[in-house]
Amino acid sequence: MNEPLKFTKMQGLGNDYVYVNGFSQTVNDPAALAKRISDRHFGIGSDGLVLILPSRTQDVRMRMFNPDGSEAEMCGNAIRCVGKYVHDHGISTKDMLRVETGAGVKIVRLIKEGGEVCGATVDMGEPILAPADIPAVLPEGAQGDRFLSLPVTVDGKDYAVTAVSMGNPHAVVFMDGIDALDLPVIGPKFENHPLFPQRTNTEFVEVVNEARVRMRVWERGTGETLACGTGACAVAVASFLNGRTGRIVEVELRGGLLRIKWDETDGHVYMTGPAATVYDGTFYL
Repeated sequence: MNEPLKFTKMQGLGNDYVYVNGFSQTVNDPAALAKRISDRHFGIGSDGLVLILPSRTQDVRMRMFNPDGSEAEMCGNAIRCVGKYVHDHGISTKDMLRVETGAGVKIVRLIKEGGEVCGATVDMGEPILAPADIPAVLPEGAQGDRFLSLPVTVDGKDYAVTAVSMGNPHAVVFMDGIDALDLPVIGPKFENHPLFPQRTNTEFVEVVNEARVRMRVWERGTGETLACGTGACAVAVASFLNGRTGRIVEVELRGGLLRIKWDETDGHVYMTGPAATVYDGTFYL
């Protein structure tokens, strides 16, 4: 029999990942494993693989891999689930965790109901707005220290794009009619646009009012997902910078709601949302 690998399927707003306990198991080739397990017909089916690992300096370390095998810096929905996993599996008894990620250390404050972890508020840090650090290349003729509502041509059509990094790159597009978008067609063209040298996640956003927006997301290396935590944070930042909302906004995704606050005192973005376990299982390598 092939070697068994214990895993837990978890989701935050339908953004689902397979979580593996790296304290007790070793994954030698996580990129290859991510491709296998993410397949919704021949694998477990997920938006990617998350490894929960020991950290030399923090409470825990998180690594995440997309279905195409590429490693992503961070995932807002996944890190909430990491907090729940760490608590539920006795890795830590703390209600506030410091998680090492590819986008730096994030602070996760657990939310409990009846003693059970049901979600978390995550300090996502300060948004990155300098184009070179996102990274993004300003369109020809554009100047300035921000990529703010600049014209980007995709398939012969100009879109006003605001670029933000939350440790990973995002292109935010405000528009009407997001439900009618053919995301499998247009999403990859944004993702691989030459203005984004490391590819980009793309959020298509409708403003409901100054306190609420709706979005669909095309995630780099994954495709359309029901939710994207870092994307919701980028949308909240872009919405405020473009004068469309205040600093506190509810972001409605296809999988549910996230509450985002861009704090004006410390400049950090705070994301609050749910985390849930779907099931535990064994995958044979």
